[in-house]
Amino acid sequence: MRILFVTSEAYPLIKTGGLADVSGSLPAAIAEMGEDIRILIPGYPLVLEKLINPRVLASISDLPVINSVTIISGEMPETKVPVLAINCPSLYQRAGGPYVDTNGVDWGDNALRFGILSKIAAILGTSNSYIQDWIPDIVHCNDWQSALTPAYLKFMGVEHAKSVVSIHNMAFQGCFPSNWLSQLELPYSCYQMNGLEYYGQISFLKAGLYYCDVITTVSPTYAKEIQTENYGFGMQGLLSHRSHEIHGILNGIDIHEWDPSKDHYLDTHYSHKSLDKKREVKQSLQKQLDLTVDNDAPLLGIVSRLTYQKGLDMFLSVAEKILKQGCQIALLGSGEKKLEDGFIALKMKYPDKVSINIGYNEPLSHAIMAGSDLFIMPSRFEPCGLNQMYGLRYGTPPVVTNTGGLADSIRDTTPESISKHEATGFVMDNVSEQGLLSSIQRALGYYENKEIWRGIQLNGMRKDLSWKKSAREYLAIYKTLLAK
Repeated sequence: MRILFVTSEAYPLIKTGGLADVSGSLPAAIAEMGEDIRILIPGYPLVLEKLINPRVLASISDLPVINSVTIISGEMPETKVPVLAINCPSLYQRAGGPYVDTNGVDWGDNALRFGILSKIAAILGTSNSYIQDWIPDIVHCNDWQSALTPAYLKFMGVEHAKSVVSIHNMAFQGCFPSNWLSQLELPYSCYQMNGLEYYGQISFLKAGLYYCDVITTVSPTYAKEIQTENYGFGMQGLLSHRSHEIHGILNGIDIHEWDPSKDHYLDTHYSHKSLDKKREVKQSLQKQLDLTVDNDAPLLGIVSRLTYQKGLDMFLSVAEKILKQGCQIALLGSGEKKLEDGFIALKMKYPDKVSINIGYNEPLSHAIMAGSDLFIMPSRFEPCGLNQMYGLRYGTPPVVTNTGGLADSIRDTTPESISKHEATGFVMDNVSEQGLLSSIQRALGYYENKEIWRGIQLNGMRKDLSWKKSAREYLAIYKTLLAK
């Protein structure tokens, strides 16, 4: 099969969140199974800088507003998966991130920037493809940034290429004023409830969900949740209508990038066969973060965006009670200023017990995952989540809420799950400050029993968290689509 995988970010080319991890790993897993997959991505400065063996492949003209772009062909570092980067300096060669400027403000022309990404994906899916002898059978779009693609395919009359839209987070819907309709050269007839219209605006995500052939989400539980009012963000009606075409596939992780036995960010390596060495990693992390070096003090790790969705306001509210029980906290992340300030104030009050690191730091994220005893992830909703799986991989049992991919990937620790060697973490009974505190205290109780705790760690470390199973499920969907 020929598969065009359309994304706005892909690790290690560029990353702002979990979408990049998926976009870097899933195509690689599919390619390893012998399929012909290529990644289409905007040509941000970092993308063009990191591409392996770049060369100009084609020029595409007659595009909305900007007229023309060039397509740069290259390869992903390490995996060698083919990449098609859209070289358009006026849209993508800017200081700042993929979606925001240096002040953290959304680019005012994001509708055009990602409308062009979608338009080019559709053009490459036509029988008059600009890439000689390569026309995709499947166009796989990810989140709102490329979700306009199925609409363009529909309006261009493309029947050969089938479209898949993967929802990584329903909360981000790509909504823009309706005047973008004409600028993006979309027919006015699609501006209605059965189309792109969404509360007086146009929504890229709704366009994808309405016009695509198949919808996927990043976990089985989330596939059900988004069809409800609490998680559908206003699109639950459309999703319920298409429920028979929605597939929940739990993400995997890059088991080569996240491997405590080989992690190049760690000075000391360990595995499920040498778990005692994890103590050395913990002590090294405590020294690095100026925490009291004490292997008996439970170290709670957090690597996250600091937002309401991630539930870290609840953790901040109970943090002092946890610290008074002899715990330490190592946090890495950024987000809402109120939360950032709250955690910084906590550090000022308990400098030898709390380390707060505002920003993004890949080496430190690995160090915290490996050196912590517990990983805290109390998300109010979580489509899939990857960090809890990194925790499993590194023998750092997670404390999570019973939602989305967290529910699908973590088995709560109970006497029954312990006896069956299935316990891998701690699942909160309810999403509240008390629910979180109770779950952490329950975890700390098990932490005191070193034999049971080691069993929980080993259960997680032995799980198959690779992309192989997920990739096979995606391939089955592709094949079913083509058979139709």
